[in-house]
Amino acid sequence: MFKIWGRKDGSNVIKATWCLGEIGVDYERIDWGGPFGGNDDPEYRAKNPNGRLPTLEEEDGFTLWESGAVIRYLCAKYSIGDLYPEDLRARAAADKWMDWSSINLAAFNSVFLDQFFRAEKKDRDDAKVAEATKKASALYDILDAHLADNDYLGGDRLTMADFPAGSLTDRWINWTPNRPAHPNVEAYYERLAARPAYQKHVIEANAPRLKQLREG
Repeated sequence: MFKIWGRKDGSNVIKATWCLGEIGVDYERIDWGGPFGGNDDPEYRAKNPNGRLPTLEEEDGFTLWESGAVIRYLCAKYSIGDLYPEDLRARAAADKWMDWSSINLAAFNSVFLDQFFRAEKKDRDDAKVAEATKKASALYDILDAHLADNDYLGGDRLTMADFPAGSLTDRWINWTPNRPAHPNVEAYYERLAARPAYQKHVIEANAPRLKQLREG
């Protein structure tokens, strides 16, 4: 059985565990990082020199880091023709959306984590939140236009294209103050939220922070 190193509510860990939930393979997740510490542990650094999360570790000692690489590897190993498209152009399109989402949507997530959960309420910077919301809204405009003609980012079914954007969209939908409307994104979120693996690995993982945010 392989291992995934990383706490269940880690932004990038969620992508991998949701992917694994959709695939349905057994694995061991090890609480690591954040309140659990360990990022600078020498043995962990030998697996992942960046000291970040997640890290995949196979039984034979093979390790892999960077969430996008982990997702592509898992989908190629366990889900060719389903989560990992066989058609070269369809796979390239999935890669495109994975990279676009990871690069662009990470910014609002970082600001929200800093302002809503790491800073004291009295020290929160509303201007930073507003600016992050404005920039992310323009990106969700792009997603909304794409989703007008597609149920998922890769077309009519879930593929690896959805894991980065889909995992962060739970936070966008539920954490954004005065969130602008994106009807197609909201419909996409409802489709994702109906999936058991998404409920378990994304919504439930984010639930404690959502509760904290609502309680002020």
